[in-house]
Amino acid sequence: MPKPPANKWVVSFTVLLGTIMSVLDSSVVNVALPDMSGTLGATIEEITWVVTGYILAQVIIMPITALLSSRFGRKRFYLASVVLFTLASMACGLARTMPMMVFFRAIQGAGGGVMITVSQAILRESFPPEEQGTAMGLFGLGTVLAPAFGPTLGGWLTDTYSWPWVFYVNVPIGVLCVVLVMRFVDDPPYLVRQKGQIDWTGLMAMTIGLGAFQLMLEKGQDKDWFQSSFIVWLAVIAAVGLVLFVWKELTTDRPAVDLRLFNNVPFASATFLGGVLGMGLYGALFLLPLFLQELLGYPAMTSGLALMPRSLAMAVCMPIAGRMYNRLGPRVLVGAGLAVSAFSFWDLAHLTADIGFWDLVMPQIWQGVGFSLLFVALSTAALATIPNPKMTAASGLYNVVRQVMGSVGIAAAASELVRSQMRFHDRLAQGVTIYSPTTQHWLHGVTAAMMAAGADAYTAGRRALDLLNLETTRQAMVLAYNHVLLLVAALFLVSVPLVLLLRGLPRGGRAAEISVD
Repeated sequence: MPKPPANKWVVSFTVLLGTIMSVLDSSVVNVALPDMSGTLGATIEEITWVVTGYILAQVIIMPITALLSSRFGRKRFYLASVVLFTLASMACGLARTMPMMVFFRAIQGAGGGVMITVSQAILRESFPPEEQGTAMGLFGLGTVLAPAFGPTLGGWLTDTYSWPWVFYVNVPIGVLCVVLVMRFVDDPPYLVRQKGQIDWTGLMAMTIGLGAFQLMLEKGQDKDWFQSSFIVWLAVIAAVGLVLFVWKELTTDRPAVDLRLFNNVPFASATFLGGVLGMGLYGALFLLPLFLQELLGYPAMTSGLALMPRSLAMAVCMPIAGRMYNRLGPRVLVGAGLAVSAFSFWDLAHLTADIGFWDLVMPQIWQGVGFSLLFVALSTAALATIPNPKMTAASGLYNVVRQVMGSVGIAAAASELVRSQMRFHDRLAQGVTIYSPTTQHWLHGVTAAMMAAGADAYTAGRRALDLLNLETTRQAMVLAYNHVLLLVAALFLVSVPLVLLLRGLPRGGRAAEISVD
């Protein structure tokens, strides 16, 4: 007698545990890096490999999750990934050398990448067609909220205990997840175990191409981009590897990664818009904490708390967006999400050097609403026309595009921030001259104040000039942040026409077949 399927809510809780652990670990270690640097004897540049190694492994494993699931069985492969992630978490906490730490972080990232991809496919299959929005709303709670809470949790664990606890906290959750997976997760009935020849050439080209591209994005800003021969070589390797990968996958009968899924226009457009969402989400998670810490002087934990309005708005709106999906469809929700997100970044692009905590609340709430509508609708629409046997492969492609485009967003935001800061500094400096009455008045007041505090006239004058330069630089940084935030708003707006290519679940609840010609 066949085993009855487990309750969908129990299955959801089981796979979301793994998703939350995996996504959380991409950001929870960030605030612990200075402490880890001292323990491991690593420089600031070297310690960033703790983050880079994790993301690299995730990006490489996601597209081939379907291949490995069909080869070993999805439940077995998923369970092995949870065990691997848990053991690697313990090993990261125990590591006391940089090579060991980076090695175990890469293993942890590989296990986490599988958990994200397979979790989305399992959730998609566990709910009936009329509840697909609800399923993706649950998935969104794990994948979008976890990075927002990560820095706050990481700061508390590091300050209260020590940095190894950033990793140890995964162990009891991982053990619980293993028990639940063994009990409640099963292979889908359509899964066909395949033991044939593996496309090793395509697999190797993808690993090299994606790995080099992700590494270029991670290290580009530190190396001054294409002024560095290292970055140039990474770009060449990435281009050659990815071109060879695409050519091989489109010309072989049994590809390692099924790129023919992009023949499905609704899937391709939803995946592209998911990449736009990744750029905006990760760009926002990068820009605002940096602004709060560098310009306003917030400590890491306080800046994490300052991001809570967006996270709370998403927690409230995602279940609502899931319920709205079947009534309104993806076009309305995604269009509204793009418009609200664009407005939120425009509203946020009015930062000043003395902005208060409460001034940041409403723009972040709007961001939370916009991101919720986008994530739920795009995750659902991307897989709405995918037949079940292709679900894991499609989930892998959707998530790797979002992850890679998130890295592109961070790299582009960081690069444009530096360039625009220099540009605005030059513009402001043109108006801040010794011949300007306003500048003379400001310098006279500051110089007089310093002389009253005991400085001689020459020292007071030099310090006043230094302070003027610092203030000019500070204002240029504020203008640069506002400029980049406006660019993100424009990115969301120009993506609106792609909404017309989206399509929801066909009538009758059956996924449309995909052309693979």
